[in-house]
Amino acid sequence: MNIGLLTISDRGARGEYEDRSGPLMAEILQTRTPWQVSHRAVVPDEIDTIANTLIAWADEGVNLILTSGGTGFAPRDITPEATRRVIERETPGIVEALRAESLKITRHAMLSRAVAGIRGRTLIINMPGSPKAVRENLDVLLPILPHALELLIDAPHTESQHRTV
Repeated sequence: MNIGLLTISDRGARGEYEDRSGPLMAEILQTRTPWQVSHRAVVPDEIDTIANTLIAWADEGVNLILTSGGTGFAPRDITPEATRRVIERETPGIVEALRAESLKITRHAMLSRAVAGIRGRTLIINMPGSPKAVRENLDVLLPILPHALELLIDAPHTESQHRTV
């Protein structure tokens, strides 16, 4: 599996802020999955830049794209809108599960506008920008991702394979 990690942050893209969520996602994926992070970038909160990056990576065959940042209420938080521009099918159960688990930790989880969906054979999931929330969300996602990605790429699978992550 090829994984893309896209951090959306105006300050991060300008070099005024060190991206911590992208490296954390990479570390967690490298230690808990056999997958390779093949694409990483930090881009500003610009809808066309985000959408064009998602399209390019999906068209290059990236199987999973995790975005970080831009999912809240701030005026520049437009990651869900950019994601909706490029996905062909929404996968609401994923973000519903992330919000439900996050609500057990903080009421602020209900402010998430994150979206998840499919473009071709690529699964795109919006995640929060906070490293703490990224870790919590990945704990929810990692058990289901092998099966989801196998279905998406139409790979043969067995029940026992889904339980190994």
